[in-house]
Amino acid sequence: MASAAEQLAASLNFGAFARATELKKRIWFTLAALIVYRLGTYIPIPGIDPAAITDIFNRQAGGILGMFNMFAGGALGRMTIFALNIMPYISASIIMQLMTAVVPSMEALKKEGEAGRKKINQYSRYLTVLITAGQAYGVSVWLEGLQSGVGPAVLDPGYFFRFSVVITLIGGTMFLMWLGEQITARGIGNGISLIIFAGIVANLPRALAATLELGRTGALSTTFIIALLLIIVGVIFFVVFMERAQRRILIQYPKRQHGAKVMGGESTHLPLKINTSGVIPPIFASSILLMPVTLIGFAAGQGPAWLTSVAAYLGHGQPLYLLLYVSFIVFFSFFYTAVVFSPADTADNLKKYGGFVPGIRPGKNTADYLDKVLTRLTVIGAAYLSFVCILPEIMISRFAVPFYFGGTSLLIVVTVTMDTVAQVQSHLIAHQYEGLIKKAKLRGRGRR
Repeated sequence: MASAAEQLAASLNFGAFARATELKKRIWFTLAALIVYRLGTYIPIPGIDPAAITDIFNRQAGGILGMFNMFAGGALGRMTIFALNIMPYISASIIMQLMTAVVPSMEALKKEGEAGRKKINQYSRYLTVLITAGQAYGVSVWLEGLQSGVGPAVLDPGYFFRFSVVITLIGGTMFLMWLGEQITARGIGNGISLIIFAGIVANLPRALAATLELGRTGALSTTFIIALLLIIVGVIFFVVFMERAQRRILIQYPKRQHGAKVMGGESTHLPLKINTSGVIPPIFASSILLMPVTLIGFAAGQGPAWLTSVAAYLGHGQPLYLLLYVSFIVFFSFFYTAVVFSPADTADNLKKYGGFVPGIRPGKNTADYLDKVLTRLTVIGAAYLSFVCILPEIMISRFAVPFYFGGTSLLIVVTVTMDTVAQVQSHLIAHQYEGLIKKAKLRGRGRR
């Protein structure tokens, strides 16, 4: 069976892709949906001055607004209908995952299978509306208080402006949530991830052009730019390797005899990823660290002197910032891994179906063994995430690299690309299997 699957995978070529009409329809639908999303990032919300908004965001590019603007594909910096992007839905999903781990009723709902999953998704949508409404109202109040070098950010402040901003941003976020679900169902999958991916990649050509322009004017040497590109390629290969890496734990099932037949006795593997927590730790760590810097920036030097000192110590590339960044990444790596993977539940399921790890007794001993292995893997995963996120911070602060090539953005781009390629390959394999089944049926009829 394994050799047949390998031969089938090896037969996947451009000709197979050309014949997969269903896959081509899905790809075209995905591209059309992403184009609609990109068009929406240029439609401003009513009642704002675009020139004032641009001036304000240029001054706050290094804070949390700059990071969220990167995830939103520039929509937040232009204050468009997709300014909040899909981030409220992601926050709601993370909150629901945490609740399933700490609230008994939610944990029981999670164990109900498909029906429970649909109920949790419904709660996530309701929570998304509440989070978006709160964030949208905060954005409207914040906009009313902004002053730039070209004038106020809001042309006509008041309750009507706040109401219009809340309705507009809720509608934009809910539309993106629906669009992501459509991409998942009718496209090539990973709809929410592809929307974030498109937002990050959209600004990449402009950043590369700006870097090359600095090289042309002599601000950056040609040797440095070449070395920077080689480092980027090396980091991408490293991220791909680490995201693919996993520890496979052998699981054995005992033989069972039913009459004259002997059944069972198979062995399989339980794969444990090195980076089980994904990109959640860097996102949370960046948000926590950039929040005070952004608030201090809003104060515009009007606060006490110690605020300026805190902002200086928490600046990009500063030792305190790097130390706290790594500490938060390590903490959230262990915390989120504990949320998404339960060694006790896995051990109970293995015991229920007769599976066991060779040399380990079922039940509590198996849970302890899985917890030990997972802890070691999480240490390696946290070190990997820390390295990938710290490297660009050092290059930005020490070598004045003009664009952010690593950290959270690089992890999202690489992981989404890998998942999308895997989705395309699975569709091609399914198409090949359908063709083989049809040929087998035609041959069977011909023999008759």
